[in-house]
Amino acid sequence: MKSHRIALLFNANKIFDREVIAGIAAYLSSTRAAWDLFLEEDFRLRLPGIERWQGDGIIADFDDPAVAEALTRSRIPVVAVGGSYENQAAYPEDVPYVATDNFKLIKMARDHLIEAGLRHFALFSLPEAQENRWAQEREHAFRQLMEQDMMEPHVFRGLGTSAPSWDDSVEQQIQWLHSLPKPVGIIAVTDARARQLMQACIMAGIAVPEQVALIGIDNDPLARMLTRIPLSSVIQGAQEMGRTAAHLLDQMLHGVRMSGTRVLVPPVGINVLASTQHEAPKHPHVMRARHFIRQYACQGIKTHQVAEYVGISRSSLESYFRQELNCSVHDVILRFKLDAATSMLANGERSIAEVALCCGFTSVQYMHAVFKRELGCTPRTYQDRAMMGIVDDGSALSAPELAA
Repeated sequence: MKSHRIALLFNANKIFDREVIAGIAAYLSSTRAAWDLFLEEDFRLRLPGIERWQGDGIIADFDDPAVAEALTRSRIPVVAVGGSYENQAAYPEDVPYVATDNFKLIKMARDHLIEAGLRHFALFSLPEAQENRWAQEREHAFRQLMEQDMMEPHVFRGLGTSAPSWDDSVEQQIQWLHSLPKPVGIIAVTDARARQLMQACIMAGIAVPEQVALIGIDNDPLARMLTRIPLSSVIQGAQEMGRTAAHLLDQMLHGVRMSGTRVLVPPVGINVLASTQHEAPKHPHVMRARHFIRQYACQGIKTHQVAEYVGISRSSLESYFRQELNCSVHDVILRFKLDAATSMLANGERSIAEVALCCGFTSVQYMHAVFKRELGCTPRTYQDRAMMGIVDDGSALSAPELAA
């Protein structure tokens, strides 16, 4: 069987590109296609000389305008991957194109915020630029949806991410957050932007999700690890995009004409975590306490520390929690720790001992006892079920009344 030399032109520092590559790998492992793959060793994309490469085919991220330009005159088969466009003229001519459906991404995020009971909505985008065309498409989709419902589309682009602009960027984000009607549901065009806004909320003392319910796009594990409050996110169908792109190229290598083919891949779903579990408490002390718990539950905080933060006695705080949530402060702390643990176990990248330590359990044995009592299984059993797809990565267990 002939082996084909295939180049993958992606910036695998980005979660979207890595997921597409994973989809390509999944296609190859499920077929008889024999490909020798060529990628940059350090995952940085370098284009000079690509036109002289003597290969058989290329799959490339066309969200990068430099990539699209470099491959316009390619003499070997090319399959493009990128964002969708409302304007059909924005797609490259004569190149098969596999797109993430930007409109459906935004609609799914907004529908989730509507279901959470929000009535005001906003979008945190990116500065307008050629390399951010996908973000502008998401912004356009948001404006369309809001205008259909005759609602004001609050959109903020902010500054790009760079060390010299960090302070100005955060200050601008805080000013924008203060200007929005509350409570508000905010969609960020990526998890990275959502993480920035989450940090701005915490610095400004704005409670998430009571005042700001925040959802990103990408379901990036790194973004989740870097946020104090677990971040809800829309899961793109990036792996399916990779599989589809590989299939199209495979067909082209066998003589099938795919010129102008366009495939839109919808989002997979939403990983629902604490940042959008909006249910505004009636009492401000409960809201303030839960905001503190959400940030520090996994650091082993106790009820008296929560009461000190709120500025009332422990007995008063317990009374407010019983009245409003029908549970104790300790119950809520434990629920957030349990949610964090189930999410980490489902991810499968850490041992049970590491999960217990990271989530603030005093010992593996204590976490084991909590799992048996609350979920009816051991941490190991939960992890095994999650790896088999029998349970979600914690989101299905994060909606009980204790953490609502």
